[in-house]
Amino acid sequence: MYLNERALEICRHMVESVESLRIATTKTLAGTLLVDCGIEVPGGLEAGRQLAMVCMSGLGRVEFVPARDGFGTQLAVQVTTDAPIAACLASQYAGWEVKGHEFFAMGSGPMRAAANRERLFEQVGHNEMARVAVGVLETGKLPPAPVLDELAAACGVAPRDLIVLLAPTSSQAGNVQVVARSIETAMHKLVELGFEIDRVASGYGVAPLPPVAREDLSGIGRTNDAILYGAEVTLWVHGDDDLLAAIGPRIPSNASADHGRPFAEIFAGYGHDFYQVDPHLFSPAVVRLCNLDTGNQFVFGELKPEIIRRSFGV
Repeated sequence: MYLNERALEICRHMVESVESLRIATTKTLAGTLLVDCGIEVPGGLEAGRQLAMVCMSGLGRVEFVPARDGFGTQLAVQVTTDAPIAACLASQYAGWEVKGHEFFAMGSGPMRAAANRERLFEQVGHNEMARVAVGVLETGKLPPAPVLDELAAACGVAPRDLIVLLAPTSSQAGNVQVVARSIETAMHKLVELGFEIDRVASGYGVAPLPPVAREDLSGIGRTNDAILYGAEVTLWVHGDDDLLAAIGPRIPSNASADHGRPFAEIFAGYGHDFYQVDPHLFSPAVVRLCNLDTGNQFVFGELKPEIIRRSFGV
């Protein structure tokens, strides 16, 4: 089943459960289905869990588990997948800048595979001719009709065959779906480092869930800190031990010179321009590589609970 078709199945379940999920649906005049998970409605934890599943096209599990002691929060978001390339890179990665008509949002989900407009797809493949396109936008306002029409056109579908799920970072659902990106950040870092990502067979990740911020800028800081200083990721890979030992220290966030301060401070120092931040910062705090060929494992990076507590306001 194609990525968008898999995500569609989750969307159908969400649409059937709008009251219990505290979400809302609406259709535009052109027929595009919008699923509001936290802009004009409360949303919630379960809406966020299912939103994260849509981002991954259902090719993994997203669950809530107890957080480590010392992080100042009780809950963590745990993710597992046996299809890390398709789930995390071809679908979940927020690689589509959706902008224009006084609107901006980062787009993720399998609609990216339908559009096939990012250079990343030259490495990961999984681009598809979609019957329906499903996307997720991290935004605090509903997108205008021209933006939705342009999304549909880029995905090669009619507007009535486009489904867009929406949530700001400063909402329960948006908070969850961002923190569910622990494996994704490790996988994308491997791409940046030139690692042959088809060596990665499976992934597991867990990251502490922050308190919901009052506004998106604070939410961006907290959710990034949850990954940069609190996420632990295990990747099961094929390869030789020398290769893993050499590349391993370059994967975690502490490989970046920007590492060591709350993300809100780092971000402010660059004028709130993501593209000025060292791209090698965006990765988990700790990465464990388990070699399926030799049985050996390697652990790199370090947790920073004191930065987590500072970021979370504890």
